[in-house]
Formats: sequence, C-alpha cells, structure tokens
Amino acid sequence: MKNILVTGGAGFIGSNFIRHMLEKHQEYKIINVDVLTYAGNLENLKGIANEQNYKFIKADIRDRKKIDDIFTTYNITTVVNFAAESHVDRSIEEPEVFLTTNIIGTQVLLDTAKKYWKVNPDDKYCKQYKPGVKFLQISTDEVYGALGSTGMFVEAMPLLPNSPYSASKASADLIVRAYHETYGMPVNITRCSNNYGPYQFPEKLIPLMINNCINNKDLPVYGDGMQVRDWLHVSDHCSAIDTVLHKGADGEIYNIGGNNEKTNIEIVKLIIKTLGKSEELIKYVKDRPGHDRRYAIDNSKITSQLGWAPAYTFEEGMKETIEWYLNNTDWIYNIVSGDYQMYYMKMYD
Repeated sequence: MKNILVTGGAGFIGSNFIRHMLEKHQEYKIINVDVLTYAGNLENLKGIANEQNYKFIKADIRDRKKIDDIFTTYNITTVVNFAAESHVDRSIEEPEVFLTTNIIGTQVLLDTAKKYWKVNPDDKYCKQYKPGVKFLQISTDEVYGALGSTGMFVEAMPLLPNSPYSASKASADLIVRAYHETYGMPVNITRCSNNYGPYQFPEKLIPLMINNCINNKDLPVYGDGMQVRDWLHVSDHCSAIDTVLHKGADGEIYNIGGNNEKTNIEIVKLIIKTLGKSEELIKYVKDRPGHDRRYAIDNSKITSQLGWAPAYTFEEGMKETIEWYLNNTDWIYNIVSGDYQMYYMKMYD
C-alpha cells in the first residue's frame, strides 16, 4: 500500500482531495497532517475518520521532529502539500505567519522527503531517488500577479506576486523547484484558479455571500466589484491533482483552471437571484490594498499533455454549491460561532 502524506487535509481543498482519493484509490493510505488553525475543520472529513486507510495527525509542518517521526512511522512515499495560510486579507494584517508556514513549512517537508527518499542521502552529489516517490506542491495562480483586460496565465510566465500571501506561495514554489534542480527530487507544482464548492471556509467570497444572503446581512463587495477571476469547482481541482500525481512529468508545473471568468459582482448577483433576495443587500466597501484586477488561467498544458479537463459548468457547479450550503447550515454555524475551535482545544491541545 502506498502511503500519501496530505498536509492541510482538514482545509477546504485538502479535505475534498482526501475524499476524492479514498473514493477513487483504495490501494492508498492517506496520512492527513493539519495543525487545525481557524480554517482547518475536521467536520469536513466527518464520515471517513474511522476508515482503515485514513489517519489524522495534528501537527505543524514547521515542526521538523514531528514531520520526521511521521515519515519514519508511516513510510511516506508521496507528499501532497496543501498546508498554507491562504487568505489575502489576513496576510495583509499578519504577513509573518504566512511567511513561516508557507515557506519554512514547505522547506521542512522537502528536507525530510529528501532525507528519506534519496538512495544515498549522505552523498550530496546523489540525485537518485527511490522508485515511485513524488512531492506535489499545491500553489495558486496569484503567484503570477495581475493581468490586463486580455491574456492568460501560462506556466512559463515570470512570478510577480502582489500580496504577502501570494509572495509566500511564490517563494515556496521556487524552493520546490530548487530542490528538483539541485537535489534531483521528483516534484510537480500545480497552480489553480479560484476554487469554490462544499466545505469552503465562510470568509471566502462565495460562501460568505451565500451565508450573508441566507441571514439577510449586508453583502460587502470590494471596490466596484469588477475584479475578474477564473472559477474552478473543487471536485475538478481534485481530479486534476490526481491526474498530475499519476501522470505529471518530473519537474513540471501545471496550471489548473475552470474556463469560467466571472466578475465578483456577477457572482454576488447570481447568488442573490438564486436565493430570491434583494440587490439592496449589496454594500460596496473600500477596496483592499494590492487587489489584483484580473486572473485567467490557460490550462492547455494539462489538458493536452495529461488529458484532464474540467467536468463542471459554472452554472451547475454554483447550483450544487448553493444547495450544499443551504443543506449544511449547522456546519456554517459551528464555524461562525467558533464552536469547532473550542472542540479542538478540548480534544487536541
């Protein structure tokens, strides 16, 4: 059985990925490592906690000894690194935690993997690794910076991050690349567009607007609401990561996009219309510093070389997402009220 270390697996994308892998690949054991910050929620994995091929461990990826122990105990052969502080607004207020988690944490994982995977770890010139090992870094299209009214992000573009969050992710990507070039480590990097779907932390745009609409609260929209993003259903993202894990060429970067460019205000108005609310709930607020105007992903590399393509249209994906949040109001309440964090303090601290 192949043992896969998934870091940040209690978060939005990580938990969806674990569910995907357990459903599609019974031959793998998933070791989920998460420090359970505000965005990590074990309720996202309710129903699989006792699966034979799944194990949760509370740990910080910056804790070198703990990560080393995990590699030793579980004979880790693959790392899929989702673990990251990821909210741009929080990075503007507290950049240091983003730099230490997203950069140093990634380097700790790389160092540990190199130690256990190299055929001869004591030989600095050795670039041979055990068969079948891979380090997969989950990144973001925000590392490319912002686009004008035309054009799309391609993998060969320079990295021009504009926020502390995206700068920390760009730095992590470069470290992963350096471990491939210097040490020969088998790696891939994926850079995705904006995700949406079930289990997304409710400070993000789509779940925030759905929750506020349900409760007839103001819908805060930055600036004029005309920022453009390419939206990707989380299930499509998970299938793309699975594809890269199994088919990705060593050392390659793959952009993952949903082919759904929408302005923020379009999305807000779609949610309002679907829930039968009034556009009077919209409240335009001062734009955040360094707010990128437009992102758009060119995903032709992964589609042409690896045969992946998104399955969801934006319309069906949003319909399913809104229905999920309507049917899981307790999940939202537990997060908004902070009940889930009090549970973790009791159970895991």
